[in-house]
Amino acid sequence: MIIDAHGHVHDPVGEHIALLDEAGVDRAVLFPTRPHPERAPDLASLQREFAVLDDALNGRTDEGPAFARALDELDAALAAHPDRFLGFGPVPLSLPADRIGAWVEREIAGRGLRGIGELTPPPGRADLLGPVLRAAAEHDGLPVVVHGFAPTTAGDLRTLARLAAEYPQVPLVVSQLGGLNWMDAVGLVRDTPSMYLELSTSPTVIAVRMAVAEIPGRTLFGSDAPYGDPLVTRMMIERVTPSGEVCDRVLGGTAAALLGLDREPG
Repeated sequence: MIIDAHGHVHDPVGEHIALLDEAGVDRAVLFPTRPHPERAPDLASLQREFAVLDDALNGRTDEGPAFARALDELDAALAAHPDRFLGFGPVPLSLPADRIGAWVEREIAGRGLRGIGELTPPPGRADLLGPVLRAAAEHDGLPVVVHGFAPTTAGDLRTLARLAAEYPQVPLVVSQLGGLNWMDAVGLVRDTPSMYLELSTSPTVIAVRMAVAEIPGRTLFGSDAPYGDPLVTRMMIERVTPSGEVCDRVLGGTAAALLGLDREPG
């Protein structure tokens, strides 16, 4: 099974399905999103969508109507394509720490979602994930996915590794190969057994090759669609992974085990 471990809701969703079909991808992890760059027909409209993204990544977005719309879009996509999408849900990091457990109980576990994410703490505030990991640990180790590209810093990656060591029963996935801090990310994930590294948005091909070489059992194929392309990312992984067994694990085997798909009937 080929699993794209990182995708966002598209508008329309059919465009995402077409990309997955073209790439030969069976299932995709799906995160809600407020920006929709795939809607943009020109540079000016793309800049507006990226301004929404920038606000979200830097903690400048209120978690009100736009947050609710993103969740509604996720619900609709999961309902329309339950055989293709594996839903993950967000946790508002502005919530008081003592309310995060109830949110995870109600909005993640209670809705049957597969995990938590993609979380986007402001730069320098990866510590905000502490209560989230605690809540995930209380729900049989729900996987938690955190944004890894800018503005995430090298210091944030170190904080994530420290938190992962405190909650070793929680799989903690760093997305986008840690961005420009990919060497730090590869080393930290390699040395922290409960961490995983998702390979989308790589700045260089050599970064993907090195990540797979250093952490063959905890690297995940992901496209970050619509920012990335499932076919292009799959081709890059296949290009730099000489072992067929390792390639199969990166392209889906590891994600299937992480999400419990290998224990499902059929």
